[in-house]
Amino acid sequence: MENVSFIGTGVMGASIVKHLLKAGHPVTVYTRTKEKAEDLLQEGAQWASSVAEAVTGADLIFSMVGMPADVEEIYFGENGILSAGTPGQIVIDMTTSSPALAIKIDKEAAAKGMFSLDAPVSGGDVGAKNGTLSVMCGGEGDVFSRVEPVFALFGGQVIIQGPAGAGQHTKMSNQLAIATNMIGVCEALVYAEKAGLNPERVLESITPGAAGSWSLSNLGPRMLADNFEPGFYTKHFMKDLKIALDEAKMMDLKLPGLELAIHLYEDLIAKGYGDKGTQVLFKHYK
Repeated sequence: MENVSFIGTGVMGASIVKHLLKAGHPVTVYTRTKEKAEDLLQEGAQWASSVAEAVTGADLIFSMVGMPADVEEIYFGENGILSAGTPGQIVIDMTTSSPALAIKIDKEAAAKGMFSLDAPVSGGDVGAKNGTLSVMCGGEGDVFSRVEPVFALFGGQVIIQGPAGAGQHTKMSNQLAIATNMIGVCEALVYAEKAGLNPERVLESITPGAAGSWSLSNLGPRMLADNFEPGFYTKHFMKDLKIALDEAKMMDLKLPGLELAIHLYEDLIAKGYGDKGTQVLFKHYK
């Protein structure tokens, strides 16, 4: 059993740590606010008071933080992961971040004799709790093969997509599909309500058919129940969409659906909904 460190135990990270503990891995956790990790400490995780302390003695070092700036800080900051790391350790950044940053981490890790994977995930809080996340990896195949059994503890679909950065590019494709699909889900439900239909019944009819999607099945009911608590924060989703837009511009690719989604979510964030779940888009139509 590898010794695992996990840096960042938010909505999804905490559930992933629980799967690792259940499988018997010794896990050390670090997060900026210790209180947020108390539940994990009660379940057997060890606490580190700094990133450098978390890195010491670990075989696998997972990170799952909020923004690319946070990734920069914990990897390249003073006493960060790469300065505290030692040859042979594997770092796995699960934050949805930029492909360029994943490549930078990979190069710096290799210079220290360490190994790197970028491994963003999809599936939200439900997938994290159920251990059914889709894990999208970039990195070397032999490094992926070593970590794959650990990914399988919380991932229902674990695929290596290519070299460093490929996992992040795949996650951008994922976020693009979600963004435009979320618009469709909201418009379908508000249309059903305006037509005088029972929207819950409409969901029963359209979810199993060609309109079916993860967002329709999992977030449609939350929309109708006025439940906008986060499985994934809107402010983080906006960060992802802007990364995707920047990457699209560099590829000279025009994506009007992405641009519309950014416009709608920017309006919601300006109204104070950044800490709500992505299903809060329904409020735009209400």
